[in-house]
Amino acid sequence: MSDHTVVRRIDRADPDVIAALAEAGVATVYEAQGRKGLLDPGVTPIQRGARIAGSAVTVESAPGDNLMVHAAVEMLADGDVLVVALTEPGIHGMVGDLLAASFMAHGGIGLIMDSAVRDSAELNEMGFPVWSRAVHSAGSAKASAGSVNVPVKIGDIAIAPGDVIVADDDGVVVVPRDEAPTALEAAGERLAREAGTRARLEAGELGVDFYGLRDKLAELGVEYRDET
Repeated sequence: MSDHTVVRRIDRADPDVIAALAEAGVATVYEAQGRKGLLDPGVTPIQRGARIAGSAVTVESAPGDNLMVHAAVEMLADGDVLVVALTEPGIHGMVGDLLAASFMAHGGIGLIMDSAVRDSAELNEMGFPVWSRAVHSAGSAKASAGSVNVPVKIGDIAIAPGDVIVADDDGVVVVPRDEAPTALEAAGERLAREAGTRARLEAGELGVDFYGLRDKLAELGVEYRDET
């Protein structure tokens, strides 16, 4: 059996759950699911103001070779996010505006790239959001086998096909598909708590009092003085 596979069918989370996770945002979802699933800050948005969530269509690719990225386009469904991981580090611009146009034509709403992209101005004009390690013009070959819709890793974070990807200006967080409803419930509870906290802080209550930090300051030996 080949080590290289393209899986045609994957399970996806409920679209309403995915949409609600997008509204909650990366920071809230990350905290709500126990501070896990957050990609390292090297994977950063190349635009500002984009907020998406979708099911992961995963690609395992050789660095500097986008053959399997092309193969993955056929596997996209409406609302999917393409997640490209590399077999070893690389920084070639493996996706540009032409591939992005193909993604969009097949329902893709965004790209998470463990490498670089190119044509950033065109990608922004197209309204196709990208989170990548860099923007770089070095081109790619189309010669190396890989896999589509298999478990991959970006940094220390494992991503399975069909997991929910939430991405915005704060980065990218991965929610395991079968944990998406629980993560959404926890995110809603967190947002409700934050609304109450925000109201009290906006009314003038100090964080050191609200969070009970005065005892901690004293425990750590912090002294208040009227003069230096």
